[in-house]
Amino acid sequence: MSSAIDTDHTIAFMGVEGANADLACRQNYPYMRTLACNSFEDAFAAVAEGRAKYAMIPIENSQAGRVAEIHNLLPRTQLHIVAEHIQSIEHHLYALPGTKLEQVKEVYSHHQGLLQCRAFIQEHTLSPMIHDNTATSARDVAAWKDPSKAAICSALAGELYQLERLAENIQDANDNETLFVVMAREEEDVPEGARVLTSLFFTVRNIPSSLYKSLGGFATNNVNIIKLESYIRGGANSQAQFFLTFEGDPHQRPVQLALEELGFFTQKVNVLGVYPADKKRYL
Repeated sequence: MSSAIDTDHTIAFMGVEGANADLACRQNYPYMRTLACNSFEDAFAAVAEGRAKYAMIPIENSQAGRVAEIHNLLPRTQLHIVAEHIQSIEHHLYALPGTKLEQVKEVYSHHQGLLQCRAFIQEHTLSPMIHDNTATSARDVAAWKDPSKAAICSALAGELYQLERLAENIQDANDNETLFVVMAREEEDVPEGARVLTSLFFTVRNIPSSLYKSLGGFATNNVNIIKLESYIRGGANSQAQFFLTFEGDPHQRPVQLALEELGFFTQKVNVLGVYPADKKRYL
């Protein structure tokens, strides 16, 4: 008789075992079981349907920019952001055990993984081969059993698929980081003493200088905005929607005043979460 899955100790992510999102789950929630999902929609649904307590969702990478697909999903979700995690992205070269670097001719990875390791690839005259993602690259290199093929992937993926590391930290930039947010069905209390972030979506009214006016309250009340992104859904004639993250808690008076002024010049405000900031943000 199989034991039931403990959904309260399950965290979902998009990808396969060994992906950077899987690594983020394991490092930040080592006591939880990871649940691989085929798409971001599936990861959101796993939480909404009670198959997982959390979902680890990437929203931005310091090299590749924002994850546009997520910003299309967030305005429609009923889930809440309860945490953020800044994950350092480290790329390593893995191949079959016993392989020498001189034997490798082709290197497989996600297109961003290849772009972020261009100097190493060019230095060793390797042929870059675009693959679905870094983890499937490792999986397939292990399955092909061809010493001329290698994968650029995480240490976790290399370990899971029993490959041998030929070179470590081969990324061009050492400040390559991905910002993940953790989604949950219910809001959670912020730990005492933690620095607080609030994220929300808003749609401005169709009046002159509406964005400028809607953000004025943050300046006059000394509330620090750390992210502001815009996009237009439904065509060029649609009203712009903005994703905003700022420091502070809506229970604090300066934040309340800033949000009141925001409300005067917007059609809709949807608070996605009030949550603790990752300590790495302030190092």
